Amino acid sequence: MRRIQVLLCSGTACQSSGSERVKRALLDALTAHDLLPEVQLVDTGCMGPCELGPVLLVYPEGTFYVKVQPDDAAEIVIEHFLKGRPLRRLLWAEGAPQPHEIPFFARQRKLVLRNCGTIDPEKIEEYIASGGYEALGRAVTSMTPTEVVAAISRSGLRGRGGAGFPTGTKWELVRVAAGVPKYVVCNADEGDPGAFMDRAILEGDPHSILEGMAIAGYAVGASRGYVYIRAEYPLAIQRLEVALAQARKLGVLGQRIFETDFSFDIELRMGAGAFVCGEETALIASIEGRRGEPRPRPPYPATSGLWGKPTLINNVETYANVRHILLDGPEAFASVGTEKSKGTKVFALAGKVRNTGLVEVPMGITLRELVFDIGGGVPTGREFKAVQIGGPSGGCLPSSLLDVPVDYDSLSQHGAIMGSGGVIILDDATCMVNMARFFLQFTADESCGKCVPCRVGTQMMLAILDRIVAGEGKEEDLQRLREIGEMMKNASLCGLGQTAPNPVLSTLRYFPAEYEAHIRDRSCPAGVCPNLVRYRIDPDACRGCDACRRACPTGAAQGTAGAPPYQIVDERCIRCGACFDACPFDAVRKEPR
Repeated sequence: MRRIQVLLCSGTACQSSGSERVKRALLDALTAHDLLPEVQLVDTGCMGPCELGPVLLVYPEGTFYVKVQPDDAAEIVIEHFLKGRPLRRLLWAEGAPQPHEIPFFARQRKLVLRNCGTIDPEKIEEYIASGGYEALGRAVTSMTPTEVVAAISRSGLRGRGGAGFPTGTKWELVRVAAGVPKYVVCNADEGDPGAFMDRAILEGDPHSILEGMAIAGYAVGASRGYVYIRAEYPLAIQRLEVALAQARKLGVLGQRIFETDFSFDIELRMGAGAFVCGEETALIASIEGRRGEPRPRPPYPATSGLWGKPTLINNVETYANVRHILLDGPEAFASVGTEKSKGTKVFALAGKVRNTGLVEVPMGITLRELVFDIGGGVPTGREFKAVQIGGPSGGCLPSSLLDVPVDYDSLSQHGAIMGSGGVIILDDATCMVNMARFFLQFTADESCGKCVPCRVGTQMMLAILDRIVAGEGKEEDLQRLREIGEMMKNASLCGLGQTAPNPVLSTLRYFPAEYEAHIRDRSCPAGVCPNLVRYRIDPDACRGCDACRRACPTGAAQGTAGAPPYQIVDERCIRCGACFDACPFDAVRKEPR
């Protein structure tokens, strides 16, 4: 047993911040001070606070270091590991608090993310030491498939991919479906802007997905599974491949698992990043080697899926819950959350919030608790305006709904959806019309084009929004947006088209004044839409530094260096914002026209 254990986040976010360089610097410093025999350095998955990476968690004290750089390594080794005093300038907060004492972690309840950030995801031994594959062993040796499905049903687990369909019901449909072979598919095609929940789980705890899929395979009578994952997740793919090889070597995947008659193996299939392939029938088409387009349902994949055979499809987070249900009991799982939304939910907090990153909370937590207690609220100087939940298929909810519980039914009642778990916080500098346009642009680009309501409807709505943000909108445009949006919801072939209007319809519902200002006043209240703002220079703040004049491409910013104030000639200004970005004294002001 080594004296000190150092957990180093090696998820994608921390790697992009330089965690590999920090690791090498720590190893060099440990070697220089002959501490390698005393200190164990462990690569882990995401710990949660992505913006603060690279992060370190040092045991036995539980000291949490943030924004660690290679140059800090030697000082950490000397001050903390040798002298026994934490390096205060790198602590998350004063007093060297342990993670459970930090508000960001204290309000969470980790189930799916229990191993992320605590074990080495590339060592199956560490997964087994944390109870890994025990649930699979229990299922195949002491439970019937019917009993496994019944346990999942009693837990109240609903699909975490967005639709919230009861997981036990879906498993039972596949179990009793006629036809062989049957297949189990994991949907890891995470494509929502700002969402990284599935990626973090796959990078930090890949064996939990393999175990969940194997249990599902036993329950429904399948012998083969597929993980459909986007190729843009190279680290997740790498760790899945390592996990698959280890699981096969130990016999928890492959033939006669746990010396029973049950055999099950898993294959990876990489997708090209098409958002529409998150829809289950489009995903099936892609696995089969065809173009990723949805097809009409019924028949549903439960009866006619991969190659026309019964197929079970769940997303990453759904499978990650399975082992905990069997180990802790379905009643324990059902005791968390609300009456109709059981368990926990993983969210990715992004946008204008102090604590961005990955969190796991009980279902039923309020938006206020999620945004302010865990997320820390919006940065100083701005005010909370809205939260976009559910990704491009979700809706924007205003501050008046901050006390709405985060569960499937409550969000749906207010024009939003749970989605896969992306949460983007917006402050008062956000134009809600432009935000709706951003998400609609995304879904218009990602539409497969197979059905007319989605293919044409997204383009029609986008053209109207383009006019509005350009200051060319008309009163009747608002009603037209509502009509097209409702038509798409009712007539589109798949979930992409059916939910694409949500950002527009929800902002029309909760922020009608902003649309009216764009149309009637030809003004953007947030000062975002280029055609509807103007730039001016505050004479009291201008220092005559000449930065604005040098940045301006049209000569609109005028003045003489050292002789303030400068001025902006509105007739020459093209609203590019170059002067605004260049001014070091915040003298350039952007305001509605």
